[in-house]
Amino acid sequence: RPLAPVPAPSPPGLLNSRDRHPAQSTMTSPPASLFDRIGGRPGLQLLLGRFYADVRQHTEIGPIFAANIDDWPSHMETIADFWSGLTGGPARYSGGLAARHLPLGLEERHFQAWLGLWHRHCRAHLPEAEAQDMITIAEALAQRLRAITSSQRRGQES
Repeated sequence: RPLAPVPAPSPPGLLNSRDRHPAQSTMTSPPASLFDRIGGRPGLQLLLGRFYADVRQHTEIGPIFAANIDDWPSHMETIADFWSGLTGGPARYSGGLAARHLPLGLEERHFQAWLGLWHRHCRAHLPEAEAQDMITIAEALAQRLRAITSSQRRGQES
């Protein structure tokens, strides 16, 4: 009776199922990115679409967006690219976040309005852990923009 061929070993550093130690076969995959946990780009676009529908109607920040955004579909794609990279998805955004926001004359009331809507939408449309992660990212962004805009205002006052 002919012998069955012996499979070739895997190249060094690579394991396949027959090379694994029994303990290795039970290892779990790395945790999913926030991007994946919120549903990838479709989930992100759904959240952003709902959020910016409210932003556009908001009495405090809606007029700022209305005065500065001419092409909402393109803007939404840019925002989705931005958030994709922040959440561990494809990093497609290459704009200058601070430079785009400096000429808007943002004040604390604008940050509060934006963050309030963001909190509400994240909590309404995402599981608790993902909502908190998205809120944490947004708060860090707001802090960065606050620092930049207040530094700009101080520079204009001197």
